[in-house]
Amino acid sequence: MRGILLAGAAIVLAAVSSANAADLPRPAPAPMPTKAPVYVAPVYDWSGFYVGINGGGGWGSARTDLTGHFGTSGGLAGGTAGYNAQFGSWVLGLEGDMDWSNIGGNSSANNCPGGCSVQDQWLGTVRGRAGYAFGNWLPYVTGGLAVGDVKASAAGFPGMDKTQAGWAAGAGVEYGISQNLSAKVEYLRTDLGRFDCGLNCGPTAPDNVSTRSNLVRGGINFRF
Repeated sequence: MRGILLAGAAIVLAAVSSANAADLPRPAPAPMPTKAPVYVAPVYDWSGFYVGINGGGGWGSARTDLTGHFGTSGGLAGGTAGYNAQFGSWVLGLEGDMDWSNIGGNSSANNCPGGCSVQDQWLGTVRGRAGYAFGNWLPYVTGGLAVGDVKASAAGFPGMDKTQAGWAAGAGVEYGISQNLSAKVEYLRTDLGRFDCGLNCGPTAPDNVSTRSNLVRGGINFRF
């Protein structure tokens, strides 16, 4: 009888413990793991005004009626200013520059035995630019007006300085180092037309003088 009572008591205690466990609150489910937000790099903004410096070199050819064609080369350096407007990835702008130049050459061929020379003494351009931005990279094409001072001379004659207008066209690429600083490299082809140096450059007239150049320049622009 005693064993039966003990067994019954054990059954009752087990039933009560099970009922009490069922009444206890269930633990809250563990929170679902969340992913870190995807990093989105800031979009580089090419819009706004800028000023800068540029420098490089050039090569090309000059021609006079006395000598025919001859090669030219030299360096140039100066300042730049411009403005960009960005439309999505397209960037349109206007840029101007003014450079000191010593691109020139000389020849003693044909009717100029004492030597004839032609030199571009300064060069300025005003050009439109159109580019397509790839983040911090901006490849572009450019073209517009070129103005320069061309000096023609011949041994024993006074020579002539003439401010000439022509055209400039080319392409380049610019990289945004920071939002306020960018660097560029570009190629330009320039043609400053021709003028008649006449008896200032030799014993016969007319003496038509012309010059064309290929320019490669690097530059730094400060944006604001």
